[in-house]
Amino acid sequence: MYRAEETVCAPATSGGGAIAVIRVSGPQSLTITEKIFFPFASGIRITEQKGYRIIYGEIRYEGKTIDNVLLSIFRSPHSYTGEDSCEISCHASSWIQQKILEALIKNGALAASPGEFTQRAFLNGKLDLSQAEAVADLVASESEAAHRIAISQLKGAFSDKIKSLRKELLHFTSLIELELDFGEEDVEFADRKQLTEIVTRVLSMAHDLASSFSLGNAVKNGIPVVIAGSPNTGKSTLLNYLLNEEKAIVSEIPGTTRDAIEDVVIIDGIQFRFVDTAGIRVTDDIIENLGINRTREKIGNAFLVLPVIDINEGSSKANDILESIRLQPENINKKLIILANKTDIATKDNIEEIRKNINIFPGDSLIFISAKTGEGLDKLKTVLIESVAGPEINTESIIITNIRHYEALLQVMESLTRVEEGLNNNLQEDLIALDIRQAIHYLGEITGEITTDEILDSIFSNFCIGK
Repeated sequence: MYRAEETVCAPATSGGGAIAVIRVSGPQSLTITEKIFFPFASGIRITEQKGYRIIYGEIRYEGKTIDNVLLSIFRSPHSYTGEDSCEISCHASSWIQQKILEALIKNGALAASPGEFTQRAFLNGKLDLSQAEAVADLVASESEAAHRIAISQLKGAFSDKIKSLRKELLHFTSLIELELDFGEEDVEFADRKQLTEIVTRVLSMAHDLASSFSLGNAVKNGIPVVIAGSPNTGKSTLLNYLLNEEKAIVSEIPGTTRDAIEDVVIIDGIQFRFVDTAGIRVTDDIIENLGINRTREKIGNAFLVLPVIDINEGSSKANDILESIRLQPENINKKLIILANKTDIATKDNIEEIRKNINIFPGDSLIFISAKTGEGLDKLKTVLIESVAGPEINTESIIITNIRHYEALLQVMESLTRVEEGLNNNLQEDLIALDIRQAIHYLGEITGEITTDEILDSIFSNFCIGK
């Protein structure tokens, strides 16, 4: 719950550095801080200072000096939370931080809940809800691509798009409802053709945004890439080469990999989560079969699949593996980057036979490599980047990464589809207006123009303390 009349405090930095910051925000933040902070320069009163001032002094608690600190002062509304607030920069000793927090709490502050500072920023109009969620994504970003998407959302690109769509729908639903008020006079305020065009356009934009979720969620959490194939085709050797370490056991004995082995590599600012899996084959080994079943599960959840084939085993066996992968319904349209491995020991005839007879679907790639020597792996990295870093990431296009936004957009699409059908079938205005209002409601949930305490608690409880 929003504790508007209370002042809260919490560490705003994580451990590991030499300096820590403790943030205090709320109506009494300067008054409370003044009780424990003593400027080295005489005649300075904290409560009388303007914003954007930094003052050097010491924190005293229970008659003892705790630390020499810098105090940064921010005045409402020109602060992160929109409230009067201050930040205490102290040495990063956990004992020092704990004593400063104790002193603040003893003098009237409360310990901040996870995400409470950002929640206050939202409720005070400094950020809308999707921007507030982008703050959490920014803190959690582990790659340049994830950072880029979070920054774009924090700047309001996504919010502006949603607000624009909502504004158009609000305008027309108001005209339709005006018609209902004058129903007996047979007056038409809303042009049906123009309304149809707007609904079609908004529906298309909502569809494009929702379609970006698959990529956006993958970029946010690391692109899941599964390395699959028959035993002894070089899958584990490939993983070790990509990771530049001996992560997976390499052996001539088929079936060595019994479980999925996973690790992360950042390539050109994009985080890839590579998964080496058990070789796919028919076997009576119960444990190995468990690994193979897990392989199929991992393939189903992957964004990209790297089937590794042994050039020297011929295209027939390779095509059997590719067919086995594509048999799963969820993999029918999945992009495969087929890696023809062991070029270092393959003959020209074997390479040519693979090139001519391998079954490649539209959108798939075939790359000849040697996982042992590294031949062709630079091309693999290029194709990996091209597969995910198309115009969506390299331009200002908007990509959604949040499941809450995705589900709301699905609801918007469902409502507007009904509106489109209603307009085509000359449905009554009151029924059309009802579906438009539902679409407006779900768009408003994304930005927080329409929300509930339950939604807010769910969102901000996932933040770290101090943010």
